[in-house]
Amino acid sequence: MRKNKILSFLLVLTLLLVLVLNLAGCGGSSTPANTTATKATTASTSSTGTATEPATEPATEPATEPATEAATEPATEPATEPASGESAAVDLTAGFVPRLGGDSTEPVSSEAATAAADFAVRLFQKTYDGKNTLISPLSILTALAMATNGANGETKEEMEDALGMTVEELNAFFASYFERLPQNENAKLSLADSIWFRDDGRFSVRDEFLQTNADYYHAGAYRAPFDRGTVDDINAWVKEKTDGMIERLINGELSSDTMMILLNALAFDAKWANPYVKEEQISYDSFKKEDGTNVAATYLCDNELRYLVDGENAVGFIKPYVGGRFAFAALLPNAGLSVGEYVATLDGAKLVGLLGNPQHVVVETGIPKFETRYETDLIKPLQNLGMSLAFTDFADFSGISETTSLYISRILHKTYIAVGEEGTRAAAVTAVMYDCSATFVEDPPPRVILDRPFVYMLVDLETNVPLFIGVLNDPTAD
Repeated sequence: MRKNKILSFLLVLTLLLVLVLNLAGCGGSSTPANTTATKATTASTSSTGTATEPATEPATEPATEPATEAATEPATEPATEPASGESAAVDLTAGFVPRLGGDSTEPVSSEAATAAADFAVRLFQKTYDGKNTLISPLSILTALAMATNGANGETKEEMEDALGMTVEELNAFFASYFERLPQNENAKLSLADSIWFRDDGRFSVRDEFLQTNADYYHAGAYRAPFDRGTVDDINAWVKEKTDGMIERLINGELSSDTMMILLNALAFDAKWANPYVKEEQISYDSFKKEDGTNVAATYLCDNELRYLVDGENAVGFIKPYVGGRFAFAALLPNAGLSVGEYVATLDGAKLVGLLGNPQHVVVETGIPKFETRYETDLIKPLQNLGMSLAFTDFADFSGISETTSLYISRILHKTYIAVGEEGTRAAAVTAVMYDCSATFVEDPPPRVILDRPFVYMLVDLETNVPLFIGVLNDPTAD
């Protein structure tokens, strides 16, 4: 395999499922309660639009299903009971009649898809730190869209500018996106959302905020004492909704000032349309890191039919998963251009255009087998995108609560990905604590062997929006 010819770029947005939020606000400490979480399940409508009755025994009866089913179960269904499940659950949205905002059967508009991809690229440019980096723009965008539903004034304007869409456009985008997720056991993308808030007599959440996030995001709502039991319940929810790929979000105890947490969890599990089943498809060679040192790597080798050429900057390829809706995309910067320098040249429109217009030629490919985890706090990258008021005492989240002034204290983001012979598994959680023209190619065919640092993505080919986006600098680092 030719050296200095491969740097892979995989932008993952599958999970923008992504794509998970922690909202932390200041309202003073509260008296600890002895009970664990109490839940508010969203009132749901049947296919005829009639509201279902709230359960009389929430502890034993399952949550009602949302009016529309979004793709693979349990992809956007309301949050399940917390792991403790022993306390009596209280339906805080009893009597709500879910409203379907906009026509969710309409496909995602090209303008919204480009805006989502642009947010993915802009945020990744502010997040990449020269090491193995992986974010789920889809998860982050989902969580921040829910948060924006509670913002007002200049705080709301800054959030909309940073996200690239108005809150109305965000809600319409996700309503359509969730509705059109495919049902395929061999290529699953699941998203789940929930809102957790402190059981404190001085703090109350507006019904309208819960209603809107139930309508568009199928978000469950939990009132809890925010004690150690609540931490365990949140971590259990995260583990369940990420299919065990992310076992824990919160370590230690919650601050006495934390009033609310918005969560998005995303899980991706897909088999290759053409898996690596032959012995000759596995090879062992070295991977050249950014600092020039080499590490041993196992390569998955095959010929693909969608070749990417980004001018004089990079080459790459698209490898589809079963069903064809999702794909792994990689871009390898040309010699002399670092992966960081290449990332800086991208924008949403360019990325969508590149992914949507591959050359249909045979390309010889090699992907290093790898598994990596990543976690970060997204406040600084979002501040660099112009979203600043939300993180200060001057934040206006009066759309969430009339009784308590809130600000976002942390935005925790954790991701995981494993790429192997049979397919790819990936997960993300975001917590906001108040994220081609066909060309004949002469022999030999082009080669893209990812044996140097590269950017990689998990991509939704219907919209060309990245679910995950990352850089692999060292396939041996966990």
